[in-house]
Amino acid sequence: MEDRALKKPGKIYVVGTGPGDISHITPSAQQAIAGSDIVVGYSAYVELIKDLVEGKEVFSTGMTQEIDRCRKAVELALDGKIVSVISGGDPGIYAMAGLVFELLRQREGDVLLPAVEVIPGISALNACAARLGAPLMHDFASISLSDRLTPWDTIERRLNAAAMADFVIVLYNPKSKGRTEQIGKARKIVMKYRSPETPVGIVRGAMRENEVAIVTDLGGLLDHEIDMQTTVVIGNTNTLVWNNLMVTPRGYEKKRHFSR
Repeated sequence: MEDRALKKPGKIYVVGTGPGDISHITPSAQQAIAGSDIVVGYSAYVELIKDLVEGKEVFSTGMTQEIDRCRKAVELALDGKIVSVISGGDPGIYAMAGLVFELLRQREGDVLLPAVEVIPGISALNACAARLGAPLMHDFASISLSDRLTPWDTIERRLNAAAMADFVIVLYNPKSKGRTEQIGKARKIVMKYRSPETPVGIVRGAMRENEVAIVTDLGGLLDHEIDMQTTVVIGNTNTLVWNNLMVTPRGYEKKRHFSR
């Protein structure tokens, strides 16, 4: 094999596939996948786009094996392959883009690095907001409740800061089989600053066949099924419910127009 230090590398596309349905995947993302020699991704996300990867070599792994997937993509690209790293939602939001760059940075100086192109996708917060109405019309903060990579005391500080500053709050990774208490703790923190009547949206499987979208309030948040496919949107003190949709006024019209 030719020495990698001299070999011309391939390219890595870090591709956002959005919610997973082909109708919500951008033409640029589809073109990147079509032009790749190999597709690398989480097995569940690859399955969602099986029509796009038909006939291609695929390297897939299970959940929590992100480093293995990205390292494999880097190695393949260093060998001259064109690789698509599949990332659900947007690859730059809690996803694969950052890890690909971190791994390439570690190889800097050793080899000629492949080019990287990040292809954006519809994130969970975009998809969920669309299903709930218009909850993100004003400033918002996105916070993951997963403490697998971030210490819980850091997450608590962020929750307190966002709630105190009256941001609409989007909660990623609210609950899993191994993490059942974090959503309750988050709700308790937010309720220090907001009333139980604060509108809350709960969306599971946004824009997929199993989609469920519920508009409730902060007081009733824990009465509904929440899992790792769920994103929770907590309104700010001005967020309204109109026709069972969440609306956070931007200021174009007075609030009273939404309460008719």
